[in-house]
Amino acid sequence: MEIRTIGATPLALTQFGFGGAAIGGLYRECPRDDAIAALQTAWDAGMRYFDTAPFYGFGLSERRTGDFLRSKPRDSYVLSTKVGRLLRPAPDNQIPDHSYVNPLPFAVDYDYSYDGIMRSFEFSFARLGLNRIDILYVHDIGAYTHGPEKNAVYQKQLLDSGMRALQELKSSGAISAYGLGVNEVEVCMDVIAQSDIDCILLAGRYSLLDRSAERGLLEECRKKKISLVIGGVFNSGILATGPVPGANFDYGPASEDILSRVRSMEAVAKSHSIPLAAAAMQFPLRETVVANVLIGTAKAASLTRNMDLLNVTIPEAFFAEVEQFTIK
Repeated sequence: MEIRTIGATPLALTQFGFGGAAIGGLYRECPRDDAIAALQTAWDAGMRYFDTAPFYGFGLSERRTGDFLRSKPRDSYVLSTKVGRLLRPAPDNQIPDHSYVNPLPFAVDYDYSYDGIMRSFEFSFARLGLNRIDILYVHDIGAYTHGPEKNAVYQKQLLDSGMRALQELKSSGAISAYGLGVNEVEVCMDVIAQSDIDCILLAGRYSLLDRSAERGLLEECRKKKISLVIGGVFNSGILATGPVPGANFDYGPASEDILSRVRSMEAVAKSHSIPLAAAAMQFPLRETVVANVLIGTAKAASLTRNMDLLNVTIPEAFFAEVEQFTIK
């Protein structure tokens, strides 16, 4: 599998990586054996980059990821997790519903300050059971998650002191790179205008369908040598399922406009005798600032099916023909 570096750092990732939300029970329960089988399938497919977060199953994904990687040579893989949320023990009847099924018994508090980031970093080591984390992403900063008013407070926390924590961790060698892990372009532009970061994990905003990142972010990343890690290549499912009844886009039911765009894309794909999902997986890596595409699943069979799509050759004409149906 091709290797790409992160920003101006020597850190190198396989071009496809494993995203750990689903093994934390996102939307449906994930038994531990299924999680380990999915991780093993990713490893067998050549993936050597694994991303997780405290939020995924309220610690469950970190535990499972660490359990799997503990037996692997430490220099044989790259690991990222996230900061910005702290977990605290909660009674069973007060565990919040954030779409994780049977998560660990914790509640979630946002904290993007220096102390909050340092505490989150230390707590992640305990959950992972590992002694090194390569990349830290600031998780879900931005109005998309918090709304404008609350985000103004959290973003001030991050810029006033949280970024200093990340800079200290990198300069001390505790981590090799840091950046943002978000679902929106605007906060990326805000932060990179005021801070130096190495990478951005951007979910759903540079896909075959949604090209929001083309509104300035790609060019800024090129200028500042910031790498993109792309999540959500199927835009919550619709680029994998097609425009079927109940198809999801951006974490909710797809609108008629989205369904219409994807119908048109699917028709172009059929005219070229290719699966739309194969084009969706391969599209982001056509851009040089993209270092990695994350594939997140809790099922080994689904991961195998997705990896098989990488063997499909996508004609350049296909990408030109679907351009008119994209969201800019």
